[in-house]
Amino acid sequence: METDQIRKKTRILLIRCSDEPGLIHRITGFLAKIGANIIGNQEFVEPLQKVFFMRTEYSIQKEEKDEVILSELLQILPKDAELKLSASAAARVVLLATKEAHCLGDILLRWRYGELPMELLGVISNHETLGDLVRDFKLPFTFVPSEGMSREEHEKKVQERLEEMQPDWIVLAKYMRILTPEFVNGWQNRILNIHHSFLPAFVGAKPYEQAYKRGVKIIGGTAHIVTENLDEGPILVQDVCHVDHGYSPERLVLYGRDLEKVVLAKALRLLLEDRVMIFQNRTIIFE
Repeated sequence: METDQIRKKTRILLIRCSDEPGLIHRITGFLAKIGANIIGNQEFVEPLQKVFFMRTEYSIQKEEKDEVILSELLQILPKDAELKLSASAAARVVLLATKEAHCLGDILLRWRYGELPMELLGVISNHETLGDLVRDFKLPFTFVPSEGMSREEHEKKVQERLEEMQPDWIVLAKYMRILTPEFVNGWQNRILNIHHSFLPAFVGAKPYEQAYKRGVKIIGGTAHIVTENLDEGPILVQDVCHVDHGYSPERLVLYGRDLEKVVLAKALRLLLEDRVMIFQNRTIIFE
């Protein structure tokens, strides 16, 4: 019970602003003044543009309204400062999937056993293939067929369901459809995707076949935020494994799937723990 009470009063503060002397002293001094206990603190200065980033996790016993804290912090920071203050409450997540089970199944297992701190609202798919798997986890499964309709018509139905569920994050767990710019912009910086290659190599469809024909010696997986530009959004996590000339395209797929599910789960955990800050088309990751 005591641990739960402390957790409820824990806050995560994210700051981005122009770099200048004394920022860390000012910020931590302010937190000390309001009675906050800093649990963890990380900072980074982007060397080319001199931009300061900071992630601070703290607990506080007395009640302080978040908007008041943010307002007072803005008074002691550079004028271009951008702040986010969040509680350590579980984020609301919806998974989108098609037919492949490896990423979806891995996330469901990690969620069930407490490895991913989130409120999983359900799964939306354009095929019924994975419905039984999802229902085994006692989660809502929404089948939104895509055959016989345009991308826009299909996305409208998906959007209607998402508006009912109100997620903080949408995770494309091998959702094999290209999203329209209108859909992406409606959920800007809130869609996570797993791509089955080491981006920026082999974008688009059939990357393992592309890799086989190119004779690569490594294959990879990339988790990134979705933007209007296909497979070009800010990258969160990447990993690779070594292969050789004897690996057929089918064998590359098998090894690639192992990478994909681990990379996607790690990226999702970083987002759920507020460890990611997007800067231009890059990410600052505080692990």
